[in-house]
Amino acid sequence: MDTQFKKGVVELCILQVIAEDDLYGYEVISKLAEPLNINENTIYPILRRLTEHGYFETYSKETSFGAPRKYYHITMKGKKQLEEKLKAWIEFNQAVKEILKMEVGK
Repeated sequence: MDTQFKKGVVELCILQVIAEDDLYGYEVISKLAEPLNINENTIYPILRRLTEHGYFETYSKETSFGAPRKYYHITMKGKKQLEEKLKAWIEFNQAVKEILKMEVGK
């Protein structure tokens, strides 16, 4: 899959999985790596950028083993961004389906 195309979709997916539940970085990677064929080198920079834009807040949680984990929690601003991106994705996806269906029918 084209890298530029994938980057936009990955951001939407990260927003979605963290909107469902607070997650730490490795959990985000675990949920997205296989279905999207991506790795931590793609996900962590997006997590940092989205946090810098105020879409996520972070907090640390102690574990019974090792260092505390940094969890990501979606903010109201992040929820709004998710809604906007999801709406745009649905509209874009529908338009592509219509075009491809037209092309297949020729």
